Amino acid sequence: MKDDILTRAAKLVRQLFSFNPPPTSMKGSNMNQKKIFLSEQDIPKQWYNIVADMPTPPPPILHPGTGQPIGPDDLAPLFPMGLIMQEVCQDRFVDIPEPVLEALQIWRPSPLIRATGLEKALGTPAKIYYKYEGVSPTGSHKPNSAVAQAYFNKAEGVMRLSTETGAGQWGSSLAFAGGLFGQEVKVYMVRISFDQKPYRKALMQTYGAEIVASPSPDTNAGRAILEKTPDTPGSLGIAISEAVEDAATRDDTRYALGSVLNHVLLHQTVVGQEAMKQMEIAGEYPDIIIGCCGGGSNYAGLAFPFMRDKINGKDTRFVATEPASCPTLTKGEFRYDFGDTAQLTPLSPMFTLGHQFVPPPIHAGGLRYHGDSPLLSQLVKDGLIEAEAYGQLDCFESSITFAKTEGIVPAPESSHAVHGAVKHALEAKEAGEEKVILFNLSGHGYFDMAAYTNFLAGTLEDHAMTDEEVKESLKALEGLPTV
Repeated sequence: MKDDILTRAAKLVRQLFSFNPPPTSMKGSNMNQKKIFLSEQDIPKQWYNIVADMPTPPPPILHPGTGQPIGPDDLAPLFPMGLIMQEVCQDRFVDIPEPVLEALQIWRPSPLIRATGLEKALGTPAKIYYKYEGVSPTGSHKPNSAVAQAYFNKAEGVMRLSTETGAGQWGSSLAFAGGLFGQEVKVYMVRISFDQKPYRKALMQTYGAEIVASPSPDTNAGRAILEKTPDTPGSLGIAISEAVEDAATRDDTRYALGSVLNHVLLHQTVVGQEAMKQMEIAGEYPDIIIGCCGGGSNYAGLAFPFMRDKINGKDTRFVATEPASCPTLTKGEFRYDFGDTAQLTPLSPMFTLGHQFVPPPIHAGGLRYHGDSPLLSQLVKDGLIEAEAYGQLDCFESSITFAKTEGIVPAPESSHAVHGAVKHALEAKEAGEEKVILFNLSGHGYFDMAAYTNFLAGTLEDHAMTDEEVKESLKALEGLPTV
């Protein structure tokens, strides 16, 4: 009797705690897959270098003193040779070192998500997919390059890094990477963001970085600007000047940049390479690829691997979105210009509003930059990438809709990509076309809720840069070489 009771009890326990999967015919019934994940084995083992496939090679970077093409030795005071070689590399693919791959495993691969809720809210026949980079430790795409830059510096014995940050995503990402590799990091944070985003500062400090508001009294460039305009909101151009000066005047320090440069965009191509695999799993190929654009890192990361197909004949639209208050690609000129306000950097061929331009204090701090990536600029000039500029009110409106339907609050920078996706999805609705839209949700906005508070309170304002303001700003280019 006792044995029978124990047998029945054991059988009952097995029934209660066993799981029988539904028959194959029931799996996925009446459901479309919303999230597409890859395994860690699918993390790209190489970066993709679009320079090898560009129809028009970008013009050379020029030395600010001589006006001649710059060489690796000219960059050595600022960057380790491993990154310099990537900056001038012509190879189509570049191997990712094992320590960098190990770091990327912390958050990569990132998911590709279909925005089914947003599609329903818009009533569009378009299918909207987004690559979500907010899953990284710091909440954006920026660590993709930060861990690589920290590694290559440490490999050459560099244990202190200086950098700038706009909204704080790059600064917190380099602080995180420096923590991984045991390096000191000093961050010059654009003053308006320094004031607007206290928790970004706290995150950087948590990772062990030192942060100062830029312009600061710590550098000659900062002191000069504070003396002239003590109430300036700052800009990425000013912060870059300070970080470059910091690195150039110390033997133990090198400079790390979060966007614009070739090697930064190279590192970000893990995003697009993953997205290509995920879109293939979804059985789709994008008709339109959208991303916000300040210096170009997040958009290039998503777009460049797909751009190779367009160069080879694929009919895909590429749309870079930017603030109307900082319309580098839509109203700037393709010229040689300095990457910073104090004219310490090499001269780059890029779309620019002039290195003296100080954008209005909009909340999308990461997009408040006067120039753009030379690689991305060349593709815009060649007509392979389109550019659109939006007001911040429209972007926040679209982000509120996205948050309500998809559950994620976009970063103010990423809101420009969200609005671009909404705009083009509504255009597809009006035309009755089933377009496939892919955009990069480059980061979440949970450190930026003050911006949403201001928007919901009705205190945010739009500012669209006028033609007269552009003309005045471009006067800073007088006397510089032309492309």
